[in-house]
Amino acid sequence: MSSTDRRVALITGANRGIGLQTAKDLGADGVILLLGARKLAKGEVAVTTVRKEGFEAEAVHLDVTDAATHEKIYEFISRRWGRLDILVNNAGVCLESPTRSSAEPSADQESTLSLEILRETFETNFFGTVALTQKLLPLILRAPAGRIVNVSSIMGSLTLHADPSSPIYHCNVFAYNASKAALNSFTIHLAYELRNTSIKVNSAHPGWVKTEMGGENADLEVSKGGETSAWLATLPHDGPTGGYFHLGRPLPW
Repeated sequence: MSSTDRRVALITGANRGIGLQTAKDLGADGVILLLGARKLAKGEVAVTTVRKEGFEAEAVHLDVTDAATHEKIYEFISRRWGRLDILVNNAGVCLESPTRSSAEPSADQESTLSLEILRETFETNFFGTVALTQKLLPLILRAPAGRIVNVSSIMGSLTLHADPSSPIYHCNVFAYNASKAALNSFTIHLAYELRNTSIKVNSAHPGWVKTEMGGENADLEVSKGGETSAWLATLPHDGPTGGYFHLGRPLPW
């Protein structure tokens, strides 16, 4: 087992986009990085990029929907460091069209949405994320000040979806939105369970970022996409827990 005072972070879905940028932001803060990727070869490519910037990083095979990979990463981290300081649950999918309006007929309408799409979305965005967190929690409890960041979305805000004047009122991608709302609920409940520990659990809305999922019309560059997650991953002891944030500001549930 290696002994180090440096924090160790696992970021899921870290081979590209927001996950990769979050890794770079944490690397700049001296954190040892584990880049989780469903395809290890893609993770290795990402690690090469991160190492060129002078950060210590390693690719790990991790599919949040595959419990066998959870077990292997638990064993690897336990054997190498004996603890995990930071878990950024970044991996996620959106299997619907995020550009349609509620007035347009679509197979993605709530009344006709395929249950297969709903289940597949929840499998990654909620069930797999919860399962991985539960598996790794004993390692996070061993850290001096564990941090869990659930990468959600403003699209998970029930308050804003119910408000006709909100900017996301017409953004009805039901499976994705519902999965992020469920993830937010997990944040609240886990933070409550861990309220008497040094662990902090928060939800992050990265913003609308120019990634493969966000598209070219998004208003944030990838360089800003990891800012909220990195901030929540490195909160001081008096920082918030059980919250929902974007760039330092709270969002309504």
